[in-house]
Amino acid sequence: MTRLAVPKTYKLFVGGKFPRSESGRTYEVTTADGRFLANASRASRKDARDAVRAARSAQPGWAGATAYNRGQVLYRIAELLEGRRAQFVEEVRETEGVAAAAAAAQVDAAIDVWVWYAGWADKYAQVAGNANAVAGPYFNLSAPEPTGVVAIVAPQDSALLGLVSVLAPALVPGNTVVVVASEAAPLSAISLSEVLATSDVPGGVVNVLTGSPAEITPWLAAHADVNALDLAGAGALDWVDLEIAAADTLKRVLAPVEGVPAPSLGRITALTETKTVWHPKGML
Repeated sequence: MTRLAVPKTYKLFVGGKFPRSESGRTYEVTTADGRFLANASRASRKDARDAVRAARSAQPGWAGATAYNRGQVLYRIAELLEGRRAQFVEEVRETEGVAAAAAAAQVDAAIDVWVWYAGWADKYAQVAGNANAVAGPYFNLSAPEPTGVVAIVAPQDSALLGLVSVLAPALVPGNTVVVVASEAAPLSAISLSEVLATSDVPGGVVNVLTGSPAEITPWLAAHADVNALDLAGAGALDWVDLEIAAADTLKRVLAPVEGVPAPSLGRITALTETKTVWHPKGML
């Protein structure tokens, strides 16, 4: 007797939990050749607001952790991702329609990205900060700080590597994130959420929404409690209007990119603010 498979419904990841969309909506996720794989939740405006609220609540604690500790947490994600490598290779292979070797290379690259950014967690401030020369009896010191809550549209054509490449650098300085995953291939994003939930990442630091970026992103762009907007995967959207909406609340905006952004210190510092402190000095 042939056994029927149990179709899975992938849920959202908000506040460290896996809720269904408040709207109750789902959509079918298929393989590259059209075969049914699973159902995914279609996030709504209300889900986006809930995700921002969770990110805001978690931000002080994440930013308040030591840089060394944040690096340990990011490295732990790489460890767990390595342990579930076979699952991620299969998900990438089926959703993106690539050969097994190409899928394995993408998963390996995603693991390496986590390790690369983990290494920068307690070092980037030494590069981005500075002791400034001033004409006067003062110390003048500049240091980077997290910008706060960051909303991200992940690259839509790279289910795992694209997501990791925009998520990891936002976390390094202490930001919390609401990310809109690839609409066509969201399975790796929610599987990654399962990794985050069983690692040392505090609930609410990363929140993953699945569904239509065209529907969700305008609400994130206009949300007054979002501090920065990374439009890496929004090239197919009317992203100029998103920039205009973000300007109303003085958000930092990163423009869309082609393909997958390479690891870089610039992606970390783009999501930081610089605090400069003056302190008098003199003879004792």
